[in-house]
Parts: sequence; C-alpha cells; structure tokens
Amino acid sequence: MAYDLTNFLVIGISSRALFDLSMENEIYEKQGLEAYCKYQLEHENDILQPGTGFALIEAMLKINQIDNENRHIEVVIVSRNSADTSLRISNSIDAYKLDITRAAFTGGEPVAKYLNAFDVDLFLSATEEDVQAAVESSVASGLIYGGAPKNQPKKLQQIRIAFDGDAVLFSEESEMIYQQQGLNAFIEHEKLNAGLPLPEGPFAKLLKTLSYLQFQLDGIIEGPTLIRTALVTARNSPAHERVIRTLRAWNVRVDETFFLGGIPKDKILASFAPHIFFDDQHRHCDEASRVVPTARVPYPKKETAE
Repeated sequence: MAYDLTNFLVIGISSRALFDLSMENEIYEKQGLEAYCKYQLEHENDILQPGTGFALIEAMLKINQIDNENRHIEVVIVSRNSADTSLRISNSIDAYKLDITRAAFTGGEPVAKYLNAFDVDLFLSATEEDVQAAVESSVASGLIYGGAPKNQPKKLQQIRIAFDGDAVLFSEESEMIYQQQGLNAFIEHEKLNAGLPLPEGPFAKLLKTLSYLQFQLDGIIEGPTLIRTALVTARNSPAHERVIRTLRAWNVRVDETFFLGGIPKDKILASFAPHIFFDDQHRHCDEASRVVPTARVPYPKKETAE
C-alpha cells in the first residue's frame, strides 16, 4: 500500500536550514561546485552543527513519540545537493537521532516544483529563490535567517511558534493600504471592516492545522498544552478588533496575542522564546533573528501588465 502524507503535518526543510552549512556554502560561492563537492565528500563523516531550523524540527518530531497510536509529523529534506554529497547530511541526521527518512536531492535544480508532490505544508530554506518559488506555488514558506540567536530554544516539552499577522496569517491587503496610504487610512479601513474577517494569508492553513493538532494532543497528554502559538503584530487598538473577530471566525486557537502598536518585537519574542518566528518585513526579521530563530515570508510576485 502506498504511503499517504495527506493526513500529516509535513515540513519540508533544506539542508542549510536544518544544519549550519555556512562555511560549506562559502566554499561553493567562492570556489565553485567542484570544490564544494570535494569538501563534502572528504568530510562526510564530520557531523554538522544544528542550523536555525534544527530546534523546531527536533521538537516537532518528538510529537510522534508522545502519541504512540498516531503519527502526526513528517519531515522531508528538500535540497539542491546531489545524492553523492548528501551522505554528510544523512549521517548528521542519524547522529542527532532525527526521525527523517524522506528526501529529495535535486543536484542543483530548483526544488519548489517537488513540494506539492510531498504534500508539504511548511517549507523552510536559506535559498531565497526556492522560498519565493514555493510561495508562488501556494506553499507556506519561510526564508531562514542565518546566525545563532542569543536565545536558542530550550529543550522544553512545549513547542512554541510565533507569527506576524498581516501578510503572514492574514492577506497583505491591509498591509498594502498601510504602506501606500499611511497609518490613518489603514486604521480607518480596519474600523470600517472590523466585522469582516480578514482574508487568509499564506500561513492561515498552517495555523489552522496547528490549532487542530493542539486539540488532538490536548486529549492525549496531561498538563500544559504541547504546542503554544503566539501572534506578534504591529497592530494596536482599534485595528485589533478585526484580528480577534477573524480568529474567532476561523475557529482557531492562538494562545498568546501581542498588539504592539509599532514598538520593536524583539523583546517580546525573547520572552516568548519561540522555536521559530515568521514575519514578512526584513526589518522585523533582522531584529528578531538576533534573539530567536526567524524566517521571513516573501510576498507573492504580482503580475504586471506589459
């Protein structure tokens, strides 16, 4: 019988998002593919250090150990490496005892076209071209920010994920009004539409999946919820009402909500300590990545008239 991934939360992650391959990538960029391949083959038994996305993947996979009767999470390596250079990645996965058995190694070709074949719900990569292409394929995707944040996620029983609102959980419609017409126009628009749920953004489906998974797991384990989510948004009153009514209309659970009114997000995020934070603005991601693992959600490219 064929193995069906449609009932799982499937995370696709590149090797550079899972492991720290910054030095190896520098070899590739400065010395070329041949030098990179040679280095990887010579060091294929050297275990790689964890990358920005490692803590999230490690934590999510442990859900499968908690519920012995049902498997909830699948992780697929989606990489531009070749099969020949992939052994170092596989050896590192084995060394950290990560339950990852599926992979796509495309030998330098773009990877986005294979994501839907694996039923990927979330794609994380350090290659902007691949993330952008995944966004165009309607896959929730984040561009991983490199560097080690000050607050590495602790090995807690609880998995913590933080989201921005506009252009992440919700569509970019309101964000565009703010950018093009200013704050006053944005506030007026949100007040007039307070009772109208915001259109879904690229991560709405993921939030709904996590909310459903929370419900399932709460019936299995005792004590604090295993997954805890947070909304960290620059909105404040009166624009907060539409957000609350939207989440209510979606029938989803968000455990903590922060309406910051434009103040920096990094201190709130440092306190919440998520395994990952998703935002659409480079400025916010740059600040956040210094304290917590962070990924930027690109805008879809708009078709332009010729």
